Amino acid sequence: MSKPLEFEVDAHEKGSSLWRDAWRRLKKNRVAVVSAVVLIFSLLVCIVHPMVTAHPYDKSSLATGAQGPSWQHWLGTDDHGRDLLSRLTFGGRISFAVGIIATAISFVIGVSWGGVAGYFGGRVDAVMMRIVDVLYTFPLLIFVILVTAFFANENTVFYSMFVSILGVLYSDSADPKYLPMFKIFFVFATLGAMSWLTMARIVRGQVIALRGQLFVEAAVSVGVGHARLIFRHLIPNALGPIIVYTTLTIPEVMLTEAFLSFLGLGTQEPLSSWGQLVATGSESLDLYPWLVVFPGLALAITLFCFNFLGDGLRDALDPRVRKD
Repeated sequence: MSKPLEFEVDAHEKGSSLWRDAWRRLKKNRVAVVSAVVLIFSLLVCIVHPMVTAHPYDKSSLATGAQGPSWQHWLGTDDHGRDLLSRLTFGGRISFAVGIIATAISFVIGVSWGGVAGYFGGRVDAVMMRIVDVLYTFPLLIFVILVTAFFANENTVFYSMFVSILGVLYSDSADPKYLPMFKIFFVFATLGAMSWLTMARIVRGQVIALRGQLFVEAAVSVGVGHARLIFRHLIPNALGPIIVYTTLTIPEVMLTEAFLSFLGLGTQEPLSSWGQLVATGSESLDLYPWLVVFPGLALAITLFCFNFLGDGLRDALDPRVRKD
């Protein structure tokens, strides 16, 4: 009696899926993996260091003044005697927060707008995308600068709303010391509210490509509603390009905030962000170069890592890439 044929099945073929294959390809991209590790490590340091350091970011010491790197102050001090490492890690919190929160706002608006436009099509799509086209005519950076300059101050209704909300947590919410916090939150919201246009176009294109698939017709045949069809069926199947663009939006937003802080329209003293530290340090570059070098390196390395990670995710999630 002949022996039945035996077939060897590659371990990668067992239970294979798009996300499993993408993860396997991403792990082979050493640059993307190293970038992810660097970003996670940097974020953890920015979160933990200000809580355990013996040199608070806002503690001045005029007697110390500006000093170069030493054993006591690893990255030196600024002209107010404040520890640069503490200000750098605290500033990293704000820079990361700007990138992540503004991108999250952009994600919610862009995905919702693009998903609805792509799903309904016709006149709904035409009207919604013409609005996107009109908004595209406004230069993002100039628009953000104008909005921040005119509305990020204590004489606007936005600040009154901020004080009212803050009053739930603090009894002295009207204290002027909270004004810098309001300005940075306003930057978060403005950047997020103006960074969703490309996201909307990407999502719209993906939804248009998917809405004629059999799984969509099956969902419609069993009575699935429009909202659930968009956000439970179509959007999850378009997450690949969305995730890639999201990772590339974070460094773009961080760089915009850094430029705004460099112009004096972003983070304000006593708070610090990497852009604000570069702006302050540039005023005395010839005397105290470390005040620019270290924040500039932190910002540059973070931006590079986000871009390398985005490139790695793009290659890993590309459906045209064959299994190795």
